Amino acid sequence: MESVTLAAGKASALDTGDTAWLLAATALVLLMTPGLALFYGGMVRTKSVLNMLMMSFVSIALVTVVWLAAGYSLAFGDDVFGGLIGGLDHVGMRGLGPDSVQGTVPTLLFATFQLTFAIITAALVSGAIADRAKFGAWLVFVPVWALLVYVPVTHWVWGPGGWILDELGALDFAGGLPVEITSGASGLALCLVLGPRLGFKRDAMRPHNLPMVVLGAGLLWFGWFGFNAGSALGANGMAAAVFLNTLAAGCTGLLGWLFVEQRRDGHPTTLGAASGAVAGLVAITPSCGSVSLLGALVVGLAAGAVCSWAVSWKFKLNYDDSLDVVGVHLVGGVVGTVLIGVFATATMTGGAEGLLYGGGLAQLGKQLVAVAVVGAYAFGVTYGIGKLIDRTMGFRASEEQEHTGLDLTVHAETAYDHGVLGHGAPVTASVLPTAQKGKP
Repeated sequence: MESVTLAAGKASALDTGDTAWLLAATALVLLMTPGLALFYGGMVRTKSVLNMLMMSFVSIALVTVVWLAAGYSLAFGDDVFGGLIGGLDHVGMRGLGPDSVQGTVPTLLFATFQLTFAIITAALVSGAIADRAKFGAWLVFVPVWALLVYVPVTHWVWGPGGWILDELGALDFAGGLPVEITSGASGLALCLVLGPRLGFKRDAMRPHNLPMVVLGAGLLWFGWFGFNAGSALGANGMAAAVFLNTLAAGCTGLLGWLFVEQRRDGHPTTLGAASGAVAGLVAITPSCGSVSLLGALVVGLAAGAVCSWAVSWKFKLNYDDSLDVVGVHLVGGVVGTVLIGVFATATMTGGAEGLLYGGGLAQLGKQLVAVAVVGAYAFGVTYGIGKLIDRTMGFRASEEQEHTGLDLTVHAETAYDHGVLGHGAPVTASVLPTAQKGKP
């Protein structure tokens, strides 16, 4: 996405074809969060399925309120502080009526499209702390994190006057920096704040429902076409090229992950196929508007192979990234963002070229700087937010809640009739819903 200006245009500037495509793309990206809920929900144990779903779904509501109140203005308002943050001219979406046009689409539609990016980025972080976070603490964390982490990084990358785009010159077409690297680095920070799950590296913590995981991955892949191709902000040739690059990278990501699994473990797995596709899609997100089809195939393949190895780092380094947010989103985002400096072609970028296309090391250096700064900022601020919440209200669930399962102890529900069987202490009247107490 190019840097944008929020000045209202005339109604005649609106293009109905571009508007129709962006309406569809916005709906596709919003669908990705329920898809992520299923993807994550299938990966946890039966005792915490609903809690995992809830962490994604509640992010839709929380981020929407924050984004409409101030987030959009701060991210896409005219720069007010050296490329670091936008202004408050559009607080509460003030001044953005139905006749306001951003490029060739309604400004309100552009703002809604960007909102769906913010929603899924916050939801992505939840996978790193699955099974052990207080739901109330999550309700506090999401809006604060969205304002202090996601919004500034988005302004740096896509906002008018943002320093990463305008001063540094790093490229990111659809969100490798504000979405993938930010969520991955933030997930790592929260892993360290909360500590590992009970039984980490000792108990089997296998996905309880692999068909649900594959369904979630399929919905994510479907929505990703809106995520990436929608970022062209028009029904045009760039959208078509990005669409194809997205499909290609998802496929080679899947194949790359399965190849590593087969060589390393002797078994290509269903979970690996789903994770590999997601890894390829993560990596092509920043680079889809910069690389050729051949570049997209290589980016996806590299991400699938590297991320397949990266998910095992948590056992060696002793951080409990429950659902591999670090291994897939942080590592995949880094791979895709850095490889722009290798495979970018002027045919796609309109100017900038990567190392293999005669551009030298300049663009590669810019991409590395952007990755390092965004990753460090997201990690540092998230760690601070997490620590503050943990010291004031507690971020981690109690051992009893974690042992019994968050579904029953927090939400007074279970996903299945046998939802707590074989997963901890016997159910007592104190953790049953009121309507069930005293019943046989």
